Amino acid sequence: MARGWESKSVEQQQEQATSEHARKTESLTPEQVGRRRRLATLELSRKRILHQLEAATNPRHRQMLASALADLDAQIAGVN
Repeated sequence: MARGWESKSVEQQQEQATSEHARKTESLTPEQVGRRRRLATLELSRKRILHQLEAATNPRHRQMLASALADLDAQIAGVN
């Protein structure tokens, strides 16, 4: 009997979390949603560039990646 009670409690918590998430996303304007997507895309690109920069050995390639990283940082600052 206790096990059934627990599963209902967990199910209830999951439904509550889902509804809270839905309310948060509903309250965002299309501009805010677009800004968050753009920021997420830029941050993923930044991580990729950092990973490539760690592995790069050619000085020119490293310079190009550093420049790309600086550009991404500027774009991220512009989105915020």
